[in-house]
Amino acid sequence: MFIELINTGTELLLGRTANTHQQWLGCRLADLGYRVARQATVSDTGPEIEQALREALARADLILVTGGLGPTSDDLTREQVAALLGRPLRLDAGVRAHIERFFALRDRPMPAGNEVQALVPEGARVLWNPLGTAPGLAIEARPNPFRRDGAPSWLVLLPGPPRELQPMFNDTVVPLLRERLPPAEDSVSRTLRTVGVGESLVQARIAEPLRPLVATGLELGYCAHPGQVDVRLAARGPEAARLVRPAEETVRGLLGEHIFTAADEELETVVVRLLTERRQTLALAESCTGGCLAHRLTNVPGASAVFQAGLVTYSNAAKERLLGVRAETLARHGAVSEAVAREMAEGARRGNETDYAVAVTGIAGPGGGSAAKPVGTVFLALASARATVAEHHLNLWDRETFKQVSANQALDLLRRAVLGGRA
Repeated sequence: MFIELINTGTELLLGRTANTHQQWLGCRLADLGYRVARQATVSDTGPEIEQALREALARADLILVTGGLGPTSDDLTREQVAALLGRPLRLDAGVRAHIERFFALRDRPMPAGNEVQALVPEGARVLWNPLGTAPGLAIEARPNPFRRDGAPSWLVLLPGPPRELQPMFNDTVVPLLRERLPPAEDSVSRTLRTVGVGESLVQARIAEPLRPLVATGLELGYCAHPGQVDVRLAARGPEAARLVRPAEETVRGLLGEHIFTAADEELETVVVRLLTERRQTLALAESCTGGCLAHRLTNVPGASAVFQAGLVTYSNAAKERLLGVRAETLARHGAVSEAVAREMAEGARRGNETDYAVAVTGIAGPGGGSAAKPVGTVFLALASARATVAEHHLNLWDRETFKQVSANQALDLLRRAVLGGRA
């Protein structure tokens, strides 16, 4: 099956917005047993979109198009598809009512321009969007005048914002694919997400032991993110499970506690679940991460059951006043030190009466480092009723990535402590 992805958006080509759709959709489709064969990004102009659609319709069985379904003058995907396929646009009363409700719930009148989003090409399936006003659309081009063999093609139009696209794909596109375009052969895919170990070290540990399985059809892939490496194990055909199962066992045996999930979830989701299962609570004391840890935890539904408080104590005075860090500790060791990280964690736990407290202090850069404490230095501490433990890392990244990696390390310190009962 030939699958093509077309991303529309001038902002993607200008670099104003990161194109995350190719990575997310490619990964999601691979897990479902499909492969994207071609990907294109085009500007928000009628001729560019039309040309990309013509080319894709001439060869692809499934075409996923992202963006261009909004209410503004540069949202042209809907109109271009309708014109190309000769499908008149009809006002869909159900979609219009959904858009009106969307604005009414926000105590706002529906702008007249939004009515264009209720126009649906004749014969298209509406893919409902509970998180926005742009419905997705699925259209079967049958017959397909652009293919020499006349074989049909499916066009699936998805909204641009990831927060709308991703739930829509999972909830409506996946069932459609299973119904109308099932994979040509059996496939099994497993992704193990790791933290605390680099990509090259992951490969060094597992590549050779997995070589016999790779030689007989196992697909082994790595995807590195800041502070995290995903290991993908996949196979196709009737022997797929026979290849993936022992491969997963091998990887788990070699990477052990570095694996934090085999599901499509983030580290903070795992941490919240572990604490919730144990009915344990958490407080945070952040300095160099500036609330990044608290932000990530509160993105997880249900975090309020475990997360009690987060204090961003950026200055020494705030560390003393809000966390009880001693002035003599700051004077003797400096704000970026194991001793201060320990007192920050203990103060946060004591002040909020939680089971755990995590503290982070470091030098994000680009300035502020020294020979003894270079830019990238981070001290983490975790306090519990049993003990206070600390770690030291050197995160040589840009400022924003430094914060994310440091937050990952802090979450992993907590995860390991909760699982092992060591703190």
